[in-house]
Amino acid sequence: SKKVNYICFKNIMAFLNHIFIKNIEELNKSFNAKKPFRYLIYDGFLKSEVAEEAYNNYPIIDANGKSWDGTTYLDQKNKFTKTRFEKNSIFNKLFDEFNSDNFTSIISKITDINDLTGDSELFGGGLHQSINGAFLNVHVDYNFHPTTKYHRRCNLIIYLNKNWKDEYNGHLELWDFTKSKKGNLIQRISPEFNRAVIFETNEISYHGHPQPLNTPKDVNRKSLALYYYTKDRPPNEISSEHNTIYKNTTGTQGKINRFKSGIKAIIERIKN
Repeated sequence: SKKVNYICFKNIMAFLNHIFIKNIEELNKSFNAKKPFRYLIYDGFLKSEVAEEAYNNYPIIDANGKSWDGTTYLDQKNKFTKTRFEKNSIFNKLFDEFNSDNFTSIISKITDINDLTGDSELFGGGLHQSINGAFLNVHVDYNFHPTTKYHRRCNLIIYLNKNWKDEYNGHLELWDFTKSKKGNLIQRISPEFNRAVIFETNEISYHGHPQPLNTPKDVNRKSLALYYYTKDRPPNEISSEHNTIYKNTTGTQGKINRFKSGIKAIIERIKN
């Protein structure tokens, strides 16, 4: 059985790697240097003891599936989401801290996106866990929060996968569709343990993990996902409200995967 050793957080210094906090100016430069949309990859994001505790207490996908949402869609398969946690659990505390004003101010300094606010609802976020065969096609995110109608501006993903192998797939892919309808792959990011990826969300920030997972039965792709919003955004970035917009980056195989996912989605809805 996994050892549970809950850490009491008093402020952001209690869980963030102190080197990350000290290097905000350099992180800002790195973030802003990326094109066509800005992003940052940072290894060792959480303090090692915090990352270990989160890893050791990461909840399994229960047999009846009641505590995880595993709904299948055309462009998403075998992905499970969890947004509710026990009051004093490591994840309850982490998500509270990640949505705090102290933390969002740090993300604002790195991204130059002022007045960011978190999302206590964790709409679309929370814990994400994908099993063998899972994929999430390349996409741009929905652009308005469904409740607050704030603009979605920035994503933070923290991976909790030890000994991840390239043959497992599951890499986060960043794509550029500004110069070609077929798109160009900007970067493939392996979901390594305690690696954080921060990227701005707009009408060109295409991302996903379109290659189906090829993992052993006891290996799942685990992450924490947080989305940040602002009340307003620059006029040149504003678009009419839309849901997630997908692109097929894997050709014929992508069409086959999408068809199979659609069949699974239909069966799920008939059963329910």
